Amino acid sequence: MSSRIPGFYTLSLEERAKVLHAASGLSEDAASAAALHGGADVELLDQFVENVIGGFSLPLGIAVNFVIDGEDVLIPMAVEESSVVAAASNMARLVRNTGGFVTEVLEDLMIGQVQITDVPDLAQAAAEVAAHKDDIIARANALDPRLVAVGGGCRDIEIRPFPASVTGSTNNLVVHLLVDTADAMGANAVNTMCEALAPDLASWAGGKPGLRILSNLADRRRYSAQCRVRPGDIAVGDLSGAEVVQRIVAAAQFATWDPYRATTHNKGIMNGIDPVVIATGNDWRAVEAGAHSFAAKGGHYGSMSRWWLDDSGDLCGRLELPMQVGILGGVTRLHPVARFSLRLMGIERGGDLARIILSVGLAQNLGALRALATEGIQKGHMRLHRRNSELSASHGEEDSDSP
Repeated sequence: MSSRIPGFYTLSLEERAKVLHAASGLSEDAASAAALHGGADVELLDQFVENVIGGFSLPLGIAVNFVIDGEDVLIPMAVEESSVVAAASNMARLVRNTGGFVTEVLEDLMIGQVQITDVPDLAQAAAEVAAHKDDIIARANALDPRLVAVGGGCRDIEIRPFPASVTGSTNNLVVHLLVDTADAMGANAVNTMCEALAPDLASWAGGKPGLRILSNLADRRRYSAQCRVRPGDIAVGDLSGAEVVQRIVAAAQFATWDPYRATTHNKGIMNGIDPVVIATGNDWRAVEAGAHSFAAKGGHYGSMSRWWLDDSGDLCGRLELPMQVGILGGVTRLHPVARFSLRLMGIERGGDLARIILSVGLAQNLGALRALATEGIQKGHMRLHRRNSELSASHGEEDSDSP
């Protein structure tokens, strides 16, 4: 399979479905336009949440041209914002000239928090909990033998004391359970462990059990993606490639020291990340919360990505983020579009999905920086905005709330 499909955007819906079928090896039924026009029926949606009256569809586009760790990947993106799929595909085309995106699993543990309040002696409480470490891990793993059977389970604990001078009330001890959730996002497994162990942890610490839930600042479940672009491949109009890459590095640097710029810069990264998370049935709110918290972890909100020039003058980019996604549980196996998306990308492990998502985020970031640093963001945006306005007019829609 090759993700390089020139002119894919020029094809009709039916033609794209046929090309996708041929390129991916999926069955014609699975990749048909009809199968992907709405996904789940209302009866299925009614089982996901309460008070269902229907469904809300987003465009499902395919980002082409991606090579990730030496493999071609066709990437589904569920998103309504104009230019996102096109920008990601275009930047992936440039990056494939230097071998594509290179990713890494930095750490793969979810964090479950158990808060213990009213602790009389923090040092003694921490020592007592630490002395029970092996017992804590064993008890946690006994709660989920299926997770342990597939290679997951509680791996370690962290103990974090918070004195009354910090909490504003009483001494608190926060115990982190560090859990390998294998191919699942893992919220249910981690929360079950936290709730079951809280009474014993509180007893050993001499305090009272407080909150017991996972943390969405999943900084122990981190992945990275990196890419390199030759200046000659990224030139724009009369601007040389060398000038463009210098401008991109300067624009990226702006986001490292100004949180107002960093917020918009990072939103552009999430423009690439969220659509893949949504298309695979994962929790994009958790991913958003974790990513933005990670960007502010040092006490200053800054850029999620880093861009620089290497010794040969090539433009290099790196994105490192927590990524709490999975391929088991929730709607990932129930929703037909989520199932299709995972099959299209050939996902076999949850970490594979996270690495792909980071690569798309980095590509989207590059596209935004290139546009901002050269012709400005509005040229492409306004062309697509006019198209959407014309579409609204053709459907008889006006900017009015009147019936």
